[in-house]
Amino acid sequence: MLTAEGVSAFSRQVWDKVLSKVKKAVVFMDDRCTECLHWNGAVASLLEAGARNLKQFSSFESGGENEPKAVFVVSTLLKGRTADVIRDIIRLSRFQYCVVFTAVPHSVHLLANDVSADLEGNPVFERFEEKLCEWMGNMNFTAEVMHAPVVLAPVAPQLVLLPAFGDLFPLLTDDLETINRKRPEKKRLGSLVDLDMHCLPQELQIQIKTLASGLNAMFEFANVREESFALGPLSRIIAGELANHAQSKARRKNAPNKASVVFIDRTLDLTGDGPVTVCSTGAVGHHGDSLVEKILSVLPPLPGHRCDVQVDMLELTDLPHTPETQGTLAPGCLAQPQDRAACALWEAMLSGRQKEAVMEVRRHLVEAASKENLPIKMSMGRVTADQLLAHVRLFRGHWEALESHCGVLQLSLATAQTLRHPHLPLWDTCLASERLLLQTLGDSDLPAVLKQIQSLVKGGAEGGARWGLDELLVLLVYVYSVAREAGPEEEGARPEEEGAELEVMGALTLLLTQQTQLSPLVQRLTGCVSVGELTAETAHTTVERVFRTLRGLGHARRHLKHLRSTYSPGDGVHQATYRPLLKLVLEEIFHPDRRDCPDIEHMSAGLTDLLKTGFSMFMKVSRPHPSDHAPLLLFLVGGVTPSELRLVRETVSAHKPSTQVLVLSTRLLSPKDVPELLFGTERLFPDIGV
Repeated sequence: MLTAEGVSAFSRQVWDKVLSKVKKAVVFMDDRCTECLHWNGAVASLLEAGARNLKQFSSFESGGENEPKAVFVVSTLLKGRTADVIRDIIRLSRFQYCVVFTAVPHSVHLLANDVSADLEGNPVFERFEEKLCEWMGNMNFTAEVMHAPVVLAPVAPQLVLLPAFGDLFPLLTDDLETINRKRPEKKRLGSLVDLDMHCLPQELQIQIKTLASGLNAMFEFANVREESFALGPLSRIIAGELANHAQSKARRKNAPNKASVVFIDRTLDLTGDGPVTVCSTGAVGHHGDSLVEKILSVLPPLPGHRCDVQVDMLELTDLPHTPETQGTLAPGCLAQPQDRAACALWEAMLSGRQKEAVMEVRRHLVEAASKENLPIKMSMGRVTADQLLAHVRLFRGHWEALESHCGVLQLSLATAQTLRHPHLPLWDTCLASERLLLQTLGDSDLPAVLKQIQSLVKGGAEGGARWGLDELLVLLVYVYSVAREAGPEEEGARPEEEGAELEVMGALTLLLTQQTQLSPLVQRLTGCVSVGELTAETAHTTVERVFRTLRGLGHARRHLKHLRSTYSPGDGVHQATYRPLLKLVLEEIFHPDRRDCPDIEHMSAGLTDLLKTGFSMFMKVSRPHPSDHAPLLLFLVGGVTPSELRLVRETVSAHKPSTQVLVLSTRLLSPKDVPELLFGTERLFPDIGV
């Protein structure tokens, strides 16, 4: 049975394979594997297993004079840049024993080396072992290379992330144009729905095959036969790859346990994840009810991580808050996998509404202080940041109490620092604007909304508003995700729409050239590190590229039949609403009539399933349905928000409370992440370490 505990057990087993080799070794690990370890026991598990040190996977690192053993853990192929870094580290060190773990299976290494034949053994890994000995300077030294699918990060009991695939995002119309430019005119594809694995660049194929291999290993551990379903073009390719994976075919013949897994493209709904009775906001919306979404949005990210933040720990010391003391302490974080109380608090923060989550933080603080006999003053009513900080300060100087409750204290500090953060009021401003624009779309059309956005852009340019470029990009994604459904379905933009777009583009270009400093998002979009590098031409090209992507967003559901419409324009009495696609999908799956939804495509895994499908045209043969098996796994390709986790829990509880639903995704999203994935990520050519 594939339960939340089973997924965690699988992840621990994979890391145990790595930990069995780290005794007396210096460990070099890339960022994606480090983030995975971060949620699987953290660095403490390495040190407890006997590792001497953990270092960044970088050509500027090396082992010490008295460190003869090294272990490398990487999420990428053992060639190109990855191989160069390993070589550089070894040549700067005096290793006599090297072990390399890669999350990419040997079969995918064969593909990367253009080998199509099935070969005995692991010749690519064996050849790399020889290279390791060459770099160590003695062919008699010991080298081992092996595959370990260190891809899962159990962030919460019902949520599993795959950090190695954090940049994997569903393809858009401009990606299709890029693919078509390399194909003969007669073989060009008409839409994203026509894509298959062989149409994709090799880099993306390798990433998808590595993902399918990792999921297959998880199902193999749990002895599960899965039925795969897909909603969206990229999800269909991933589900098809899993269904036709060479090892999974053998597993599914004998596996006693069953499960359903539904892959869903993030681009099918970048907007809705809130309750249907109010104006809903989602992946790019500033939902007002999630504490964790606000934490991820306002606190600085933990270096090298996508799903964790830095927590300032100065409140636990007597050091003053001055520029000189900043950075003197290692930051805290959200992940506390070895602290049961902190794990319980984190789950409450992740799945609850903000008011409930903040009260739970206070409750845990009060309980911790009471256990340590600290002079805490009970208070009722609204919880404030100052109140939480006052409780945290009680632990100062009590070293045993600090050690015992360090996890809860870090989560409490993250909450307090978020509640008092100067950028937090902008969240409410964004939320109010999104609601207003959604209502305007119901009353009018896209040109009218673009005029409102133009006034916000000009306000930002004149310094009369608090809107920054990052927030404006989020707002544009929000509007275009809704607008195409709210308005008519012309293939091209109408003249008034084109005129309104040009005015907004001009205002954005001007605002971009007037920046005094560039945010990380703007740096990634423009390719410029400093303001001096950003020319008017670069700004104009960047804005054009952004709008080219925006225009394709609203058509992402055009190929769907039953799940095509999520927007309700409202009227003079009722507010415009947006029904989240995820909610619609779950309602279809758990409908008591077990309706057949053609949009949720079952991925066949061989001749038997094809025959069943063919016979069903003439006989009463029931098609596989996602509700046939428990548990149900929802895999959101492109990221999931904390609000969506609560949505899943509430919807399942209302329709089929006995069913266990696990959510898997490539990353935990905050609104600012989506523009980066849309405009600043090489979706067709992901970084595979080559």
